Amino acid sequence: MSDTSSTGPSPAVGSSPVSRRAFLGGGMATLGALAVPGLAACGSGNGGGGGGKAAAKTITFGSNGSDAVPKKAYQAVFDLYQQKTGIKVKVNTVDHNTFQEQINNYLQGRPDPVFTWFAGNRMKYFAKKGLVGDISDVWAKVGSNFSDAMKKASTGEDGKQYFIPIYNYPWAWFYRKSVFAKHGYTVPKTWDEFIALAKKMKKDGLTPIGFADKDGWPAFGTFDYLDMRINGYDFHINLMDGKESWEDPKVKKVFDTWREALPYHQTQSLGRIWQEGAQGLQKGTTGMYLLGAFVAQQFTGKSVDDLDFFPFPQVDTNVPADAVEAPIDGFMMSRRPKDETGAKKLLTFLASADAENTYLKTDSSDVAVNKQADTSHYNAIQKKSAALIASAKSISQFLDRDSNPTFASTVAISSFQSYIKDPASIGSILKSMQKQAKSIYAGD
Repeated sequence: MSDTSSTGPSPAVGSSPVSRRAFLGGGMATLGALAVPGLAACGSGNGGGGGGKAAAKTITFGSNGSDAVPKKAYQAVFDLYQQKTGIKVKVNTVDHNTFQEQINNYLQGRPDPVFTWFAGNRMKYFAKKGLVGDISDVWAKVGSNFSDAMKKASTGEDGKQYFIPIYNYPWAWFYRKSVFAKHGYTVPKTWDEFIALAKKMKKDGLTPIGFADKDGWPAFGTFDYLDMRINGYDFHINLMDGKESWEDPKVKKVFDTWREALPYHQTQSLGRIWQEGAQGLQKGTTGMYLLGAFVAQQFTGKSVDDLDFFPFPQVDTNVPADAVEAPIDGFMMSRRPKDETGAKKLLTFLASADAENTYLKTDSSDVAVNKQADTSHYNAIQKKSAALIASAKSISQFLDRDSNPTFASTVAISSFQSYIKDPASIGSILKSMQKQAKSIYAGD
């Protein structure tokens, strides 16, 4: 899913998840306090980190996988690792949004040796700042497991590797096949057809478009796709890099187009998290929901078989609909782990087909990135996801992964939420965004 820094006391490891609003509303310390320091128990073995220390029998892992499905999947992976090596992985799970909001403090504090993170600029930013460890030697061992594109997505601006990918997933419009069949709906191929379908759904008593933006990041998916469909992939990526202006009329056109769909969005979206947004889809009262394939985690039993999706439709006939939003999730190493050898040993395992196969047996909403992974057990959503990603000419990571993390978390989230509250104020919103972007990117 996605991705976004504030301050204040981190919840204790193992505590219940903290919502983004509750987190931002109360003063919290630093995420560095979230992580149990480096290692728990030590035993005999080769020294790590060049310090001659004994290899650890236990290593800690910082995880943002706070939802039930990824939490269980990670535990299965680490149980297998312990079986193979005798080394226990103690998982420090933190609420997904809290982890992302506090990542900067976390990395400057006492981070776990290995932790979950994302490819793209989210990885490159911390690599450039020297806050994460170089794992090029790990890639020298495991590189054959991945495509050149995956290696590129794991490489910093200095040409070194800092990231191990484990899966990716597409963003698309999810719907219930039974609902479409009941009402005779057909999948829209163009934006005009999409709006016409939304109107028909509303007339039929459905909420046409599920929408939940309490955490701030879900709205990015709509913007990203509209920008790529209206202005093209290159413009979108340059905007994310601070090379284009948010005051460009091309950007305003994106929001003006989005405004056509707002009357068909689920109301009160700023008070709802994405899991709550999925409930309408589950009940068959919502027609469509733009989200990552992880939405399938909210479906069980026969309802999973009733779930389907279609790609974001073409908006401008002069712009091919060949760009797909498909974020890559994976792992990084802290810059100075107490047991560097142990950290790299764990990362090497996480880069294996065994690790990926084990993860995907529990979390079946994602797509393997390891070339040796077993895909024979893929369900219909996974097969379709893999095909959509493979068909893409260009792949974006997601706004808060493709852009400067400070801009994403402190400017984009509040600006997009202001737009949702008052679409007519988009001119002043974009002026403010550009002013702040200019300052932030100048210091990047």
